[in-house]
Amino acid sequence: VLLVESGGGLVQPGGSLRLSCAASGFTFSSYYMSWVRQAPGKGPEWVSSINRGGGNTQYADSVKGRFTISRDNAKNTLYLQMNSLKPEDTALYYCARVVTTTLAPRIHDYDYWGQGTQVTVSS
Repeated sequence: VLLVESGGGLVQPGGSLRLSCAASGFTFSSYYMSWVRQAPGKGPEWVSSINRGGGNTQYADSVKGRFTISRDNAKNTLYLQMNSLKPEDTALYYCARVVTTTLAPRIHDYDYWGQGTQVTVSS
């Protein structure tokens, strides 16, 4: 199993970024997936989840209305479109495979993580 995130970078407040997570080594379409972030000095924070087909999604209150999770099962890729970025969105963003069928996974519901991609929101 391999999850490789990309798309992070430095962006000004109010800007946008699109993160991607390329999955390999397993049947991507069979798993719920999540984005999780970790800011410096803080624990992991769940951001968003998506079901197998992509028709159901859920978001943390802190990102609702600004972030959009999606997936392309034909390309084995998970996405996170981030708009109206704020300095408090600065974190290392991970994609993670969910072993259960929940859109609100807890830390023990993940079995594989990517290496993360850094998002920094600063003027």
